[in-house]
Amino acid sequence: MIPFDVAYYRPSTIEEAVQLFSSLEAEGKRPLYYGGGTEFITLARLGRTFADAVIDLKSLPECRILSVTAHELTFGAALSLSTIEEANSFPLLTKAVREIADRTARNQITLGGNICGRIFYHEAVLPFLLADSRVVIAGKEGISEQSIHEVFEQYMRLSPSQFLVQVKIDAVYNKLPYVHTKRRQQGNTGYPLVTVAALKKDEKLRVAFSGVCPFPFRSLEVEERLNRKLPLDVRIANAIEALPSPVLDDIEGSANYRLFVLRHALLDVITALEGESA
Repeated sequence: MIPFDVAYYRPSTIEEAVQLFSSLEAEGKRPLYYGGGTEFITLARLGRTFADAVIDLKSLPECRILSVTAHELTFGAALSLSTIEEANSFPLLTKAVREIADRTARNQITLGGNICGRIFYHEAVLPFLLADSRVVIAGKEGISEQSIHEVFEQYMRLSPSQFLVQVKIDAVYNKLPYVHTKRRQQGNTGYPLVTVAALKKDEKLRVAFSGVCPFPFRSLEVEERLNRKLPLDVRIANAIEALPSPVLDDIEGSANYRLFVLRHALLDVITALEGESA
C-alpha cells in the first residue's frame, strides 16, 4: 500500500499530458509521469519516492506505436516489455528485454519505464545505444527528436516536465550479427552481475554494459581497445582498464568477482562475433 494520497490522470494526447503537468505544478503539486508503474509503486511503498499526482502515458497513441518499415523501427515508450518480446522486431532488443525480471513483471514494465527509471540497470537501453538510436521527447518546449547519445549519459537526462515518447533505429541494425549475455549471481530473474550486449557493424565490435559500473554505458574507448589487432586476452585486459568508473562492489557481487565474470562474458561475446578463441 502506498503511504500517501495520489491523484491519477490518464490523458489521451501528448499536449494534454504536458498541460496537465504544468497545471499541477502551478497548483504547487508534485506530478510524475507514469508508465507501467512497477517502479513507482515499489519505491513509494519503501518511502523512496513521492508524488501528489501521476500522469499515466499508456493511452497516448504515439507512446504505444510499434512500427517496422524498410528503413526504420519505432518503439513507443509505453509498450510493455512483453509486447516488445512477442513482436521480436529487433532481435537484440528482444533478447535484452526477455532477460529483465519475470514474465508477470514484463507485462507491466514499459520500455520508457525501464530506460528512464531510477533503478540504475536500464538494460533495455543497451541495444539502443549500440544502434545509435534517436529518441523523441515531449515537454513544455514541444516535441523534439535527438540522438540517444545526447540525452543518455549514465541515465536519461530529462527534466521532470519531459517524458520519453519513442525510440527509433535505422532498420540496418536489425540485420547485424549480435550477442547478448546476462550473468546473475543466482536464479533467472535477478539483477545482473554483468550484462553485455554487442553487435558487429563494418567489421567492428560495438559493446554496451549494465551491472559492471553504477550505470549502463557504451564506451568508444572500450570498443577501440576491443577492436585492436592484438591477442584476445590482451584486448580484454586493455578494455577493462578503460572502464568509465570503478567496478561495482555491492550485495550482488564483489568487484573482483564482477571482473572475473566480465572477462569471461567478453571472451564469449568476442568468440561468438569473431569466431576467435583465447
